[in-house]
Amino acid sequence: MNTLLMLYASVDGQTLKICNSIADNLKERGINVEVFEISKFKGNLLNYSSLIIGASIRYGKHHKTVSNFIDKHIDTLKKMKTAFFSVNLVARKIDKSTFDTNPYVIKFFEKQAWRPDIVDVFAGKLDYQSYSFLDSLMIKLIMKMTKGPTKTEKPLEFTDWNRVEAFTENIHLEFQ
Repeated sequence: MNTLLMLYASVDGQTLKICNSIADNLKERGINVEVFEISKFKGNLLNYSSLIIGASIRYGKHHKTVSNFIDKHIDTLKKMKTAFFSVNLVARKIDKSTFDTNPYVIKFFEKQAWRPDIVDVFAGKLDYQSYSFLDSLMIKLIMKMTKGPTKTEKPLEFTDWNRVEAFTENIHLEFQ
């Protein structure tokens, strides 16, 4: 049986939550899925039929481990069915919620030789209480600049789970 590999880089856990949702959904459809944090993956990409990478944004950038992984494995990635999704709070805005309108995704792929078969972007979660003092301060500043919420008593999850489901369906159809 072919196995799909899903790698992720997450700061606060929302990207992992999205990965687990995608993996569970694909497993229900009969697809074998293995999920790893990208910096901990030590396997061989050639043992997998396809790959999904999920990466969150912190302070305007994807994790360096994602770019390093892509650079190291670019030749293999070009021969596989691949998908990528970004998780960031800017994607909560409808005009910044697609791969071709989200500034972080655009900037990321301007620097990459890799072109996945499927690309999407999902809004993340805002949870000031879980952030360090400095992170909370910085994220509040960013939110103020982008007209987002700067005071919340509980976490705000902006992820559109119907959109995650549509991404999963697209993976299921395209990667068979």
